[in-house]
Amino acid sequence: MSIMDGLYYQGDNTDYKEILDTILDNAEEWVVIVNEKGKITMMSKGYKEFCGDENPEGKYVTEVIENTNLHNIVKTGKAELGVIMKVKDQNMIASRIPIKKNDKIIGALGKVIFKDLSGFYEMSKKVNHMEKELAFYRHQLSIQKTAKYTFSNIKGESAHIQNLIKVCKRASRLDSNILITGESGTGKELFAHSIHNESERSCHPFVKVNCSAIPNELLESELFGYEEGAFTGAKKEGKKGKFELAENGTIFLDEIGDMPLYMQAKLLRVLQEKEIDKVGGTFSKSVNVRIISATNKDLSKEVKNGTFREDLYYRLNVMNIHIDPLRERKEDIKPLALELIKKLSDEMGVYVKEISNEAIYALEEYSWPGNIRELENVIERALNLIDNDFVIKVAHFPRNISGDFTESKHLQKKQLKEILDAVEKETILKSFENNNRNKKKTAQELNISRTNLYAKLKSYEIDLD
Repeated sequence: MSIMDGLYYQGDNTDYKEILDTILDNAEEWVVIVNEKGKITMMSKGYKEFCGDENPEGKYVTEVIENTNLHNIVKTGKAELGVIMKVKDQNMIASRIPIKKNDKIIGALGKVIFKDLSGFYEMSKKVNHMEKELAFYRHQLSIQKTAKYTFSNIKGESAHIQNLIKVCKRASRLDSNILITGESGTGKELFAHSIHNESERSCHPFVKVNCSAIPNELLESELFGYEEGAFTGAKKEGKKGKFELAENGTIFLDEIGDMPLYMQAKLLRVLQEKEIDKVGGTFSKSVNVRIISATNKDLSKEVKNGTFREDLYYRLNVMNIHIDPLRERKEDIKPLALELIKKLSDEMGVYVKEISNEAIYALEEYSWPGNIRELENVIERALNLIDNDFVIKVAHFPRNISGDFTESKHLQKKQLKEILDAVEKETILKSFENNNRNKKKTAQELNISRTNLYAKLKSYEIDLD
């Protein structure tokens, strides 16, 4: 007997119906079948017990199962797979499929895939673990290092970030050295990866070196490599250094401000002569590598203090990219938070429906001394504490963020912002019209950059033409 036959069973088909019921009940499946009118024709025993109705057959499906959509499936004919539904305060994952006979919809089948989300999370974690293992082995098979991020991974709506992206894209077309500065956690490495992937060197290696993580006595051999027998414990065949591994590509010298002075002199020679000397070697080797460096230190001050070479500083700082701290670009917090929620929930196997407006406000009010890295930690903490409604709330944040939040303060700030936005929009629009919609003159009159003006015109939906 097919499921379709179950939709129109008659008295002489009772034996077949009982066989199908037995199969469903013994399999412990939660299944329900409705006819073209949305009335239940069959329902498994376990589902009946959960819904608290021993005789649901013949009843309209919404009378038995809350928040169901089976009655609409028979109208639309469109399947719904893996949707979350809430029945008796319990979230579950279900699928709803139309049943057709001779291209005519004669009913629909609903099946609970996961009776609660813990089973779904457990399976998601297993899949994520397998994906991570696969990524690891793929990485091991890759001969050369590659950059992981592109400019599309950089999230931010502030004029500062949008302008930085434009500048970095232009810098990517050239081959000059780039120095990226900014506080810890602002995303300097993300920009370095993106610049490489946008450049003509993108098909060649991207090699990262953390200058503060390598012991001083090993830094030279790590950067430039060594020849056979160069020192006790050296590999018999010698070893290639990071500069050789990055040939024709990019080397990213992170935490360059922590490089010891004696290594700064050797690095300067590489920049000047475009060649390296291996430890224990007798000949110099030419290298073709672009250098991107980054630091959270003020290198101009380090130069004055004598801890960083002035000549090396100017060699590295041909193009300077400075990333402002997160507290100075509050408009980037929301898009960054949303992106981190998506990224971390996928990695952790946690379902998130949304983040509340109050939670966004609390994030925007915090000063973020740890910048984006700290924001990521806060989001991860919230995902570990999220409730059954799957909404991130202020209560899920640590006390240093949630402690100062009040609803009245939020409303006052919101009202004030709306007033200020309205005044700013009116001022910009008036200046724009008075200057015959000339963007350059408008920017000059308002004493803001053209980039900032473009961003504000766009945010206020003012026609640019």
